[in-house]
Amino acid sequence: MAVSAPRRAAEGITTFAAEALRIAAILVVLLALIWLYRRDPFTLNILAYTFLFASLASAWNIIGGFGGQFSLGHGVFFAIGAYVTANLYIHLGLSPWISLIPAAGLAAGAAVLVSWPTFRLKGPFFAIATMALNEVAFVLANYSDTLTGGPRGLSVPFKAGLANMIFASRLSYALLMLGFLAVCLLVCAYAYRSRLGYYLQAVQIDEDAARAAGIRVLRVKLTGMAMSAALTGIGGAIFAMYLRFVDPPTLLSLPDVGVKFALIALIGGVGMLYGPLAGALLIVPLEFQLRAGLGASVPGGNLLVLGVILVLCALFLKRGIVGTAVMLWDRARRRFW
Repeated sequence: MAVSAPRRAAEGITTFAAEALRIAAILVVLLALIWLYRRDPFTLNILAYTFLFASLASAWNIIGGFGGQFSLGHGVFFAIGAYVTANLYIHLGLSPWISLIPAAGLAAGAAVLVSWPTFRLKGPFFAIATMALNEVAFVLANYSDTLTGGPRGLSVPFKAGLANMIFASRLSYALLMLGFLAVCLLVCAYAYRSRLGYYLQAVQIDEDAARAAGIRVLRVKLTGMAMSAALTGIGGAIFAMYLRFVDPPTLLSLPDVGVKFALIALIGGVGMLYGPLAGALLIVPLEFQLRAGLGASVPGGNLLVLGVILVLCALFLKRGIVGTAVMLWDRARRRFW
């Protein structure tokens, strides 16, 4: 028997409400973790970076996971958000809270502009095109002294205050990143449980079949990319005010930014709502600890260990941490219940 549209809408709202409750429970646990280390600046710095990259990987997951479009060019949208916010703050004195709007808008606009032609490519060709976009942006940023400061970059003056999004305490930054993570998770949950999310998943499974079923494939992919890029641009803006220095290698390094979003999502569970969060909770703190410990005594040792971990995850956790955990839980439930 067919399900009516109002009933489908009610089921969607109920499902989103359930996801919102799960997200609230996760945030309570993470908030307790922040409170536990509230007097440890080093750990708070790690937590801030972890929440930020969990947010950015979640934003990437909208188009890369739900939609199956493996983008390696999200560093460009990250850089747009950072440079827009830094310029508006330095030259016009505009509050970073207000500049989040143009940062998100310009990142989304740029995403639609560059994705219109590149979405005609499929599979590895799309990934290569987005990687080339990142390299082109890196070169342009190096030579655009007026907008980016060129190789010297831009330095944001330290003026502590909530209005300037600049804090003297690492605790405040950790809370700020946690708030951004909450926004990203809620947006991802809404996208995942909405009609857009179902359309994106249909495009991922079989683009031709989705088109035959009446889905406007290009529009769906552009909408998903714009949403993903807007969140990434906001993340870049917050990062600029956190670091208070932006330059091309910091924002547009392919291994440290563009690829990192995708790797975190892949390790945690690509296409899974909480996969990027799980990946960030594993990778980012481990990276900091290895860099501080092994990297100081054995140059490059931290990168070697991370590389081995990535290979092992690719071999034995093909569904990611969350995907593998769900699979094992379902298997145990069928066996014992």
